[in-house]
Amino acid sequence: MFLILTDKIRLLLTEQSMKTQLDYLTTLGIESWQLNGIPKKEILPENSSWEKLREQVAACTTCALHKTRTQTVFGVGNFNAELMLIGEAPGFHEDKQGEPFVGRAGQLLNSMLQSVGFHREQVYIANILKCRPPENRDPQPDEVNCCTPFLQKQIALIQPKLLLAVGRIAAHYLLNTKQSLTRLRGQVYSFGENKTPLLVTFHPAYLLRNPADKGKAFQDLQHVFEMLQ
Repeated sequence: MFLILTDKIRLLLTEQSMKTQLDYLTTLGIESWQLNGIPKKEILPENSSWEKLREQVAACTTCALHKTRTQTVFGVGNFNAELMLIGEAPGFHEDKQGEPFVGRAGQLLNSMLQSVGFHREQVYIANILKCRPPENRDPQPDEVNCCTPFLQKQIALIQPKLLLAVGRIAAHYLLNTKQSLTRLRGQVYSFGENKTPLLVTFHPAYLLRNPADKGKAFQDLQHVFEMLQ
């Protein structure tokens, strides 16, 4: 698959950084890209608000998921991030490691970010649910209701410039809709009282099963890149 970049994001790269970018794009199955990286932002230390919120999440027993979890999966990344990614819920590997988007899906997500010049450490990544549903089933409405205040607090503390809903289920809950992911992609939505811009893209687990859609995911990330310029 060959795509053409707009002039807005065709910037000069050093030979080494260009090689790194092309390596990530090869992983995504996309060829002949030249992309620019975004300078890393300082990763801020946790303040008392973050520590208090993390403790609340770790101690939460509001819904039945606390009975089957190994540990809660709070979130990870830059507390001053311009971009915040929101997924559905922890899976098997996330439940074991206590970090969202690890394993094969996490590796692909890292490559997706790298393909447009982001590093995992620059963004903030969280899930709607902080505990793994048994057998990775879809979240139940009552579980989402219990976890929503935690996610809202994370968004309020970070104040990102842009939110990216990763996957159909995350998009459905964040946008309160049942429209297909195909219809939701490519549009800019507003989230919350601050009307934070929100975009929608594929979940990396879906892309592992449907690699033909990786090019579409890359187009979504181009849109993210352009909006943050």
